[in-house]
Order: sequence, then C-alpha cells, then structure tokens
Amino acid sequence: MNKFFSVADVANLQELVSEALTIKGSPNEAPELGKFKTLGLVFLNPSLRTRLSTQKAAMNLGMNVMVMNMDKDGWALETQDGVVMNGTTVEHIREAAAVMGEYCDILGLRSFPSLKDKEADYSEDLFNKFINYCGVPVISLESATRHPLQSLTDLITITEHKKIAKPKVVLAWAPHVKALPQAVPNSFAEWMSRAQKDGLVDFTIAHPAGYELSEEFTDGANITHDLKEGLQDADFVYVKNWSSFKEYGSVYPVSENWMMDNEKLAWTNDAKVMHCLPVRRDLELSSEILDGPNSLVIKEASNRVWAAQVVLTKMLENLKG
Repeated sequence: MNKFFSVADVANLQELVSEALTIKGSPNEAPELGKFKTLGLVFLNPSLRTRLSTQKAAMNLGMNVMVMNMDKDGWALETQDGVVMNGTTVEHIREAAAVMGEYCDILGLRSFPSLKDKEADYSEDLFNKFINYCGVPVISLESATRHPLQSLTDLITITEHKKIAKPKVVLAWAPHVKALPQAVPNSFAEWMSRAQKDGLVDFTIAHPAGYELSEEFTDGANITHDLKEGLQDADFVYVKNWSSFKEYGSVYPVSENWMMDNEKLAWTNDAKVMHCLPVRRDLELSSEILDGPNSLVIKEASNRVWAAQVVLTKMLENLKG
C-alpha cells in the first residue's frame, strides 16, 4: 500500500479488517518493522483521536513520529501554480511537501473543506498535490471529502460487535448548531456501500430531504427520508450531522426531531450506536444513549489505533519490498 485515501485503495476489505483485529490482539508483535523509520503527521486543522491514535500505532511499530501543526507552526501555504507569491502565502506546497518527504518515510495529512466552493473542495487539490510532491507514501488523516481511517475503524468496530453475519447498518443524520462537512458521512457511506457489495452488511442512509450526499459515495445504499423507517431492524446506527451537498454548505431547517434517543432506539433491533466524536450531547445524540449500554463510541475510538496500525503495517511492508 502506497496511498490510503479511500476504500478504493483497499484490495480486500475483509482481510484488512481481520488483520487489524489480529493486530489488536497482539499490538506489539512487530516493533522492528518501523525501526529507524519516521512518520510525519501534518495537521492543517484540529485533531484529538486521529493524532493520538496514529502516533500510538506508529510507536507500537517502532517508528519515530514528528508532528507539524501547519495552522499554528508552519508558513502559510500557497497551493496554486503560476501565481506570483506577493500576498499572504509564504511557502509553496511544492517545496513544503517535498521537504517533508525528505525528512519522513511516511506522511499523514489532515485538512478540512472550505464549505464555500464545492468544485474546489471536491477536487481534493491540496491532498493530490501533497501526494504528487512529497515522494513518499501518504495517509489521509481526513480530507475535504473523506475520512478513511475513521471509516476503516467503523468497519472494524461493526465486525467486532456484530451478532449476525450480515447486520443492518444505518447512517442517521443528526442536528447540529453549524454547517459541518460531508467528509465523515461520505467516507462511511463509501465504505459501507463497498461492504454491502462484498456481502458484509446491509446499508441504509436516513436523512431529511435536502441532505442527500453525492451519489458517488452512496452507490447501492437504501436511502430514506423517514428516520423511523430507516431504523427498523437496525443492528448498528451511525449518528452524524452534515450540511447540504446540493446547496453546498447550506443548513436547511428541519422540523422533525432527528436526535437519536432511547425512544428511537426502541425502533431498532436493540442497535449499537456509533459516532466518530467529538459529539454534542443532547443535540446530536442523547446522553441517555451515550452513557447507556448501547453506546460503542469509546470502543470505536479505541479501535482508531488498530485501523492506523494495520495501514502503517501495510505501508512499511511495502517499503521493505
């Protein structure tokens, strides 16, 4: 594996998940694999779980880790070619990414979308240029359109906790106080749609009208605007807010109560409830669920380590040839 950006970079989902769970059982079995190798983590936006879990995974493999908070510590980056840099940008991504690649054997990059220009965000220009110029394997730590480490984690968590061979998994929209990106739901939908094609899950998306995701991420998913209908017989419910894709970044008023609580949980098959975190209690998801027996959010967050470690393992094995 030389790049981890989307589910398209995974040859066999079931094998990758199985390897991650094997690593979870013996996390310190390969401390020599990453010896004398350096992982660089480059953040243009805040991070808690992604940063700490990826660092821990790298340390389990014997790697050195360097963290660069570009939004606080780095120079303002220019990403466009053919411009005279006589404004606020100080360093071009061509040089910045290339230098990082000289210092590191593997690089991770995290950035968020503007939610103002759909074409620019969905082109993934920043991420693609970073890959092109750094010259080393790259892991997405979240980008404008996807969060693959989170989605791999989610599939690991579902596999670990499922009670039937092909559980019903529901992505359920939730309210929020501001416009949020589509990256996490896009990615979750993309991975679950692939898992459905592989016979691993049945996948449904429930959201109010106007909150449709881009069709490139939802191929094969059952989509409903009725939350109760969507939750029927659900084994797992993944709660997440996102803003409109069609009217990019917009937030439509929703009169119905879409917050997941115990009343709605009763519509499911005693479903386990998931969220990528951070979560706004009693807005997106009720405290009674978060503090109750059906919540998987902490176990899900814990599994972020094994998602990162299995991806790093694949990349390190590839580097060793």
